[in-house]
Amino acid sequence: MNTQWFAFYKDQLLLSRNGQHEYTIPQGVEPPIQPGQGEKIHDIDLPDGRIIKAFALQQPVAESEAWSMTGLRASYDCLPFADYRAAGKAFQILHWDKHSRYCPVCGTPMVQHTPIMKKCPVCGNEMYPPVSTAIIVLIRKGDEILLVHARNFRGTFHGLVAGFLETGETLEECVEREVMEETGLSVKNIRYFGSQPWPYPSGLMVGFTADYAGGEIKLQDEELTAGAFYSKENLPEIPRKLSIARKLIDWWIENG
Repeated sequence: MNTQWFAFYKDQLLLSRNGQHEYTIPQGVEPPIQPGQGEKIHDIDLPDGRIIKAFALQQPVAESEAWSMTGLRASYDCLPFADYRAAGKAFQILHWDKHSRYCPVCGTPMVQHTPIMKKCPVCGNEMYPPVSTAIIVLIRKGDEILLVHARNFRGTFHGLVAGFLETGETLEECVEREVMEETGLSVKNIRYFGSQPWPYPSGLMVGFTADYAGGEIKLQDEELTAGAFYSKENLPEIPRKLSIARKLIDWWIENG
């Protein structure tokens, strides 16, 4: 039976080329390219009920009339959304497999027992694909929102305050702490908006809205290079549509 094959070299995804600007995930009974030596083929269950296969390549596939390789982020622009999501999960499983070859407790080679569980045959330690949880928050002040430019952003676009959840805190506490640490502002009326898998390499972004409660902007220099409140009429360049940051901003533009 034909299946979709998600083959990666690092974060580069192999695509079938069906024309100058048409790309699909390779399908077939056998893998389109042989996996790298020692690399296993992973069966991956998707939330929509599909089962796909994924494996790592030892070198990129040369660009040709039949094949193309593209970054995982860039695949958002040329694949159906369901396939982009599937590629994200496949990449996370491959990343986990590469980074869980040995038991972190005793150093013994791990043995895979299920598609998402490895177990040490000596000490019994179990390992599952990790998910790093982060918050992202749209902060309103009257008819304006806070937009920031982080030092790790590529380009000049401005996004929303975000940061990783720390041990022992709630998501709401994380929102308050990250906003205070990065901007010096306090917030109130924190409300859940939605979440998004973020496979770069293994994250979950949890989105919130909040209202400005007080303070003056004082940027955390090691994290941010710019930050200010903007109205709908003077927005700077904002994130691409693949991110929950853009969904939050678009929601605010539409709903005020």
